[in-house]
Amino acid sequence: MQLNHLNLSVKNVPATRGLFETYFDFRCTDTKPNDTLSVLTGADGFLLVLMHEKLNEKGHHTYPDAFHIGFYLDTREEVTAMYARLQNGGITVEQAPQAIRKTFGFYFVYDTFMIEITTPLKD
Repeated sequence: MQLNHLNLSVKNVPATRGLFETYFDFRCTDTKPNDTLSVLTGADGFLLVLMHEKLNEKGHHTYPDAFHIGFYLDTREEVTAMYARLQNGGITVEQAPQAIRKTFGFYFVYDTFMIEITTPLKD
């Protein structure tokens, strides 16, 4: 069995869609009127659904503090390059890449959730 999609509740669907298209190689394959929902497809076929938080039927609009999504890159150099690319693109990244447990990477918050960019440390 394979995890094939994730639905994220966000405040700004167009901006968050732009982040995933620009920096994470997703492409928008479907969008709903008034930018309330966008379906993005990753290079590996993974589906990421961005849903405006106003569509939450029970009004829950926050994730737990430690909730995050993660992207693994192959090398420390790629992690450092992604950090620079995000910063150069105007994305606020407060934490520089560093050793975190058995990985090298960084976290940043975008819209309503946290993103991790990392690579395993080589022994």
